[in-house]
Amino acid sequence: MTLYETLANHLKEYIQQGLFPIGSKLPSVRQLSHEHNVSLSTVQEAYRQLELEGMVEAKPKSGYFVRKIEIRTPLPTTSRPPQRPMEVSQWEEVLNLLLNRSEKGTIQLQHAMPDMTSSSLKPLLKKLGDLSRHRPDLGLPYGDIRGSAELREQLARLAVASGCLLHPDDLVVTSGCQEALSVCLRAVTQPGDIVAIESPSFYGSMQAIKAANLKTMELPTHSEDGLSLEALELALDQWPIKAILITPTCNNPMGYSLSEEKKKRLYLLAQSYDICIIEDDVYGDVSYDFPRPKSIKAFDEDGRVLLCSSFSKTIAPGLRVGWIAPGRYRDKVTHIKYVSSSMCPTLPQLAIADFIKTGGYERHVRRMRLQYQQGRDHFLKAIQTYFPKGTRVSYPKGGFVLWVQLDSSIDVVKLAEAGRKHNVNIAPGVLFSSTGKYRNCMRLNFTDHNVTEREDGIRKLAYIINEYS
Repeated sequence: MTLYETLANHLKEYIQQGLFPIGSKLPSVRQLSHEHNVSLSTVQEAYRQLELEGMVEAKPKSGYFVRKIEIRTPLPTTSRPPQRPMEVSQWEEVLNLLLNRSEKGTIQLQHAMPDMTSSSLKPLLKKLGDLSRHRPDLGLPYGDIRGSAELREQLARLAVASGCLLHPDDLVVTSGCQEALSVCLRAVTQPGDIVAIESPSFYGSMQAIKAANLKTMELPTHSEDGLSLEALELALDQWPIKAILITPTCNNPMGYSLSEEKKKRLYLLAQSYDICIIEDDVYGDVSYDFPRPKSIKAFDEDGRVLLCSSFSKTIAPGLRVGWIAPGRYRDKVTHIKYVSSSMCPTLPQLAIADFIKTGGYERHVRRMRLQYQQGRDHFLKAIQTYFPKGTRVSYPKGGFVLWVQLDSSIDVVKLAEAGRKHNVNIAPGVLFSSTGKYRNCMRLNFTDHNVTEREDGIRKLAYIINEYS
C-alpha cells in the first residue's frame, strides 16, 4: 500500500468513527504533511482518493470538508425477464438510435459517450499528429493480426490493475469492444446456442448475439447487487447454456459493480458447469473505487474467461482500439479476427501505447473518474428535484450512464419521441432487452454538455413526463 493510500485509509477511519463529523473541516494539507511526515503531494493525493469515494469535498480557498451523504432516490426494482431462451429483436430500434445525430443544440443523453474535450487528451492527440506527419509509412503496411507489440505490452501492464497477469502474446487487438464481443461469441458458440445475459443488458451485446444466430437467456438483475447467481444456477440446470456474457464492473446500463466475492462465485459456477464467461470490462478503468475493482478474469485458473475491453469509454470511440484476453480460446479468436477484419490500423495503436507508457493515460482516467462521479451526483440530484415522485434510479459505481425507472403507466418510447421535439434525446429501456421489456425505463448519459445543459435536459424530460401523467 502506498503512502497516500495509507493516509487516505486513516482519514476514512476517522470520518467513519465520527471524529470528523459531516460538514466539518478536515486538517489542511500542510498540517497533515507535518503530522504524518509525508510530502504535500502525498496528502493531496490522499484527499483526491477520498473525493473519488465521495467522502470529502474540496471548497475553493477553504480546504477539505466531510461530505454530506445525500438521501438517495429509490433504486429500480429487480428485473423480471422471460424465463426461457429468446431470440433477439429490436434491431430497427437500435439502428434508429445509432443513426440519430440531431441538430446542434440538442441535448444528447442517449449515447454512452465519454468526455472527449478534456485537456488531458492533448498528449495523445499530439502523438497522433506527430505520427501522421513524420511517420505515416508506419500505418501503410499490414501489421500483426494480433495488434502492435508496443500496444499489447502496455495492455499487459494495464491488466495488472484489474488483478490479471497477462503476457503480450495473450492479447488480441480488435476494432473496439463491439468486435471483441462478436469475435468471442463466434469462438465459443454455434448457431442456435443459448447465451446467458444480464437483464437489462447492453443492446450492442444483444445485437452481437443476434448476428451470431444465438438465443439469450435473460436473468434477473438488481441495480446494486447485479446478476442473480441463484437464477443463473437454476437456468444452467434447466437449459443447455453455452456461455455467460456479462458486464460485471460499472455495468451498462445500470452502473453497478459486482463484489469481488460474487465475481469469484460466478467464475466457480461457470467452472462447475464447464462453460465460458465473456467479460465486458470496457468501463472498468473509470470505476470510482480505488484501486479499481478486480475483473472476473483475475480469478481465471483454466482460461475459460474471455476478457474484452477497449478505449472507447476511457479515451474516445472513434479510435476503434479494443482487445481480447481470450485464454484457452486464443487460437480460435485470432483466426476469427483474421477472417472478419484482418488487422487493425497501426497508427492509433502506436499513439495509445505511447500515451500509456508516458503516464498520460493514467492521468487522464484519474481526472475522468472524479469528473464522472461529480457528474453522477449532480445528475441524480437533478432527477430527484424535477422528476415525479415514484421515480427510481440506479446509483452507478463508475462510468457515465444510469438507469431510470418511471411509473408503469409511462411509455418511454413515446416519451423519447416527444423528447426529440424538445431537443432532448434519450435511450428507451426497450433497447436493453431482447424482447422489448422495460418500456417504462430509460438509460441516460451524464457526460455530454455542461452542468446547466444537462439540468435543462432533465427539466424538459420532467415536463414531458408530467404531460403524460
